[in-house]
Amino acid sequence: MMDALILAGGENRRIPVVKGFIKIQDKKIIERNLSLLREMFSKVFISTNSPELYFYLGTQIIGDVLTHRGPMTGIYSVLININSPFLFVTACDMPYINVILIKYIADKADERYDAIIPLYENKSQPLLGVYSKRIASKMENSIIKGKRSLRDFLKELVVYYINEDEIRKIDPFGRSFVNINTIEDYKREGGSECLV
Repeated sequence: MMDALILAGGENRRIPVVKGFIKIQDKKIIERNLSLLREMFSKVFISTNSPELYFYLGTQIIGDVLTHRGPMTGIYSVLININSPFLFVTACDMPYINVILIKYIADKADERYDAIIPLYENKSQPLLGVYSKRIASKMENSIIKGKRSLRDFLKELVVYYINEDEIRKIDPFGRSFVNINTIEDYKREGGSECLV
């Protein structure tokens, strides 16, 4: 059993709209991702401190339980609120997450590991991975100490890293790891002048 989380926090400092509402191929990123994840997981949560924006999606919303902002706080806030032993995590600004790759990552969940994380371009990709519920207290301690880098936090865990060769067999060009952070990113992905 596994739940899923879409991180919809972030301050949108580099783009003038809510990133999850950007349309790629005429569909809002968050709507596409929510639809995909609902077919694969028991429950899908959205992590946000602006719940009113997402009520219309009809899914469970959880806000930050700590004052420190960032993806780790979003993940932690959901981990302590779920009953499932594992949580699949992705972000609202990733328009091309691949169903086959998600299933491949999720299927590697195992009690021996604290997290299952793909590697791409020689880097861990912590916003498309699985986290064990049991790491919640360790994550809380890290956040409170001001250590909020997910990549650094992973170094303290028992992580199963999925090597890049395996990832490229499913997603040869790493489209699943593309995120839209700036207007330039959006235009590079074929976006028009109208963001939403």
